Amino acid sequence: MKLPQTENPQRYVGLYVVDFGQTTSIGFTADEVAELLESEKFSGIKVYRIYNAYPDGKMELRAVTAETFQMEMGMFFAAADQQTAKKDFDRLITIAVTNTPPGRAKVQMSQMSDGRFLTALIYPAEYNDQFSQWLLDADYKTSGTAYGGLSVLQEYNDTVSQVIERHQLFGKTQFQNRTGDQLLTSVGLAVQR
Repeated sequence: MKLPQTENPQRYVGLYVVDFGQTTSIGFTADEVAELLESEKFSGIKVYRIYNAYPDGKMELRAVTAETFQMEMGMFFAAADQQTAKKDFDRLITIAVTNTPPGRAKVQMSQMSDGRFLTALIYPAEYNDQFSQWLLDADYKTSGTAYGGLSVLQEYNDTVSQVIERHQLFGKTQFQNRTGDQLLTSVGLAVQR
């Protein structure tokens, strides 16, 4: 795979390279890649996230599976009671106001079928590293146990008794996502942005 030349490689960190087989394009957003993967025409593409870029044009890439764009992941914060869960929930919302999250996410305060209270942060799996760093940067702490992952999200969905409160978070939008025909007509371009 040969990457196209770019004028400012650091600008592309966090975006994606898509290998279409015959051609390679650089500069897709996660939402754009997800839309391409949903199309039968592009179901066989290979996707790489740009993790680092250097002034000479070299880039550090990490392969991302198509399944990752279809999954959600979660972090869960246990609380001793509903009041503590409410504080955890409110703290997450406050952090999102002062420090925009890296992507869209759902925050839920829930009571589980066994009586426990949890605050859940649910987001696209592709953003796992970024959400972890976002919480670390904000020094987010809870009074109870914190855990997460794909299997834990499934367990949560299977055992949640009642979602008491919910809030939608929206992520940073450095680049506007293209959709539909607008996205499809740009596929042939080597550099997307």
